[in-house]
Amino acid sequence: MSATIIDGTAVAATIRKQLTLEVRRLARNNVRPGLAAVLVGDDPASVSYVTAKAKACAEVGIMSETFTLPSECTEMDLASLIKKLNSDERFHAILPQLPLPAHFDTYKVIDAINPEKDADGLHPVNLGR
Repeated sequence: MSATIIDGTAVAATIRKQLTLEVRRLARNNVRPGLAAVLVGDDPASVSYVTAKAKACAEVGIMSETFTLPSECTEMDLASLIKKLNSDERFHAILPQLPLPAHFDTYKVIDAINPEKDADGLHPVNLGR
């Protein structure tokens, strides 16, 4: 059996085009998808990833906002922000940028996200779906 080479750039372009059309369809029904990215600290790689995600959202018409907390914030600070985002109707998805600083329990943070807003699908309710 021979390997099949997949053109990732072409696949991504097709997906983005389909997503743009879906976002426009939603807009006709007065729905604008929103992504809340949560960044804890200022790790250059994490900042770069969040910036790329915001750019990708903008390209297809998804509203995105980045919420940045200092790396020395507490789990309670982060839990409070996630609770607020869970109830904020502007955001349909919440994406905590991983990895979190070492003093955070990543599983606890993911568990605090409403499973319906879990952008990465890492909440226990969503695993295996």
